Amino acid sequence: MGLIKRGKMKISCLSSGSSGNCFYVSNKNSAVLIDCGISSKKVEERLFAIKQNPEKIKGILVTHEHGDHTKGVDVFARKFNIPIFATKGTIQNSFLCSDKELICPIRNNETLEIGKMEIEAFSKAHDCEDPISFKIKNGKTLSIITDIGHSCKNVIDAVSDSDFLVIEANHDIDMLKNGKYPWFLKNRILGENGHLSNYDSGLCVMEHGKRKLKNVVLAHLSENNNTSLAALSTFSGLIRERQDLRPKLSLSLKTRATLLFSV
Repeated sequence: MGLIKRGKMKISCLSSGSSGNCFYVSNKNSAVLIDCGISSKKVEERLFAIKQNPEKIKGILVTHEHGDHTKGVDVFARKFNIPIFATKGTIQNSFLCSDKELICPIRNNETLEIGKMEIEAFSKAHDCEDPISFKIKNGKTLSIITDIGHSCKNVIDAVSDSDFLVIEANHDIDMLKNGKYPWFLKNRILGENGHLSNYDSGLCVMEHGKRKLKNVVLAHLSENNNTSLAALSTFSGLIRERQDLRPKLSLSLKTRATLLFSV
């Protein structure tokens, strides 16, 4: 994988997609997981692949209650005695952990400090109870934003503030509309509380990203209604409209961890 440049934060997308999402963020001494929607065994395997120690993780931050974001939380948190942070709505509408002492309620728009990383939880539009995404600061600013139906003010603010951005590019609109999903599911995905398309993701970054944005990772790609080529070409075609915005584009995958990026 080559040498990793020095930086205050590192990030790897351990898994992203409709079947499981998990993101690893660290600084020199500590780390957190954003969601844990794959098995504990897979989390450990993928951390090992990027040469990271699970003992370094000091918190699991859960965005919402859907299983592709919570599946591995219980086992991983208990194995390594890691606190779990989630909103009251998420806690009440999901099984997060059999050890209730590890569950820590937080509010949307609350800011935490974990291992000198300043972590802001902000509300977003998705079809569940009190969903959040996270903006993390440690010298520079990293935002991880998936499972959003549209770019609300909180999402726009996070995109504008980011040096490194992980953002949903869930579907190609035509592929979804012409695909095999039933109409109720198509309408859910396309709705204001569904998922962000390649086009709307690129448009949001084109309109609101700042020059300091150096890396964008496209995440939560649909297996049935998107392709890597469609996501990259649509997104890059839009941001080329900005002469001052030239971030490096990457894709997250469901099958393996990305490189350990430096922020």
